[in-house]
Amino acid sequence: MTMTPRDPLRDRARAAYLGLAVGDALGATVEFMTPKEIQHKHGVHKQIIGGGWLRLKPGLVTDDTTMTLALGNAILDQGGAIRGDAVARAFDAWMRAKPVDIGNTVRRGIVEFRRTGDTVRPVNEHEAGNGAAMRLLPAALVSLGHTESEVIAAILTQAHVTHHNPQSDACCVTLALMQQDLLAGHPLAAARQRAEALASDMPAFEFRNKRMENPSGWVVDTFIAVCQALFETASFEDCLIDIVNRGGDADTTGAIAGMLAGAHYGFDAIPRRWLHDLDKKAHADCEHQAEQITALIALSALPARAA
Repeated sequence: MTMTPRDPLRDRARAAYLGLAVGDALGATVEFMTPKEIQHKHGVHKQIIGGGWLRLKPGLVTDDTTMTLALGNAILDQGGAIRGDAVARAFDAWMRAKPVDIGNTVRRGIVEFRRTGDTVRPVNEHEAGNGAAMRLLPAALVSLGHTESEVIAAILTQAHVTHHNPQSDACCVTLALMQQDLLAGHPLAAARQRAEALASDMPAFEFRNKRMENPSGWVVDTFIAVCQALFETASFEDCLIDIVNRGGDADTTGAIAGMLAGAHYGFDAIPRRWLHDLDKKAHADCEHQAEQITALIALSALPARAA
């Protein structure tokens, strides 16, 4: 199968990757700020200007994007398979390269891998952060078209290197299936149905109630804020502006909303000013990885397998 520049899947995969990076860069400016603080300082925050608590140069991305790319490279190195040992080694190399930011749970998981070689963390009720959810795009993309059990295995193999928690697991699987629905060109209602099913199974994830402001790094807060922004807006730009102006863990909520909205609305919907202002290396790396994984799955459907 020959991929063409306007292949629908490639367009959506490209948009998902770039949407993630744009959301990350946009949200990093206001990470850990409250909505009132954002309004006081920026009015409505809608430009990629850098700064924030990390004092980033305009367009630079954080761990959300760089860890996603690390996971994608590990998958490509294995010919499309998702192996716990390869993923852990990639995350280890990523941390050794001194990323601009790293979450505490992610750090603990990687340090434990260095110490023991274990690629599956023990179940931990305190590890319900969003660090496994923010990076799942390559695993969702490469397992597109596989059985649901294979998709779940793929997603949890990468997640359990650093996070092993029922809420994290459920959120990661649901987000991955939502991502696949949108990558496949299904309507937004299909993704919403997935989200509603999770909320029915685990009521903490109910997103149809009060607006989630200042979402924390808890995966439940993240999921609720992302779903509200995605389902209550009608364009890529409006979705991203909505989510980052909620403040809190805005780089991660921005990244997750961006990957979903990118897949749904497509590349042409991403504002050109944001693509122009995005760090050139991050932009190129996202484009390249989306192309490589999409080409790989077009040639063969390789089953995900744990180490």
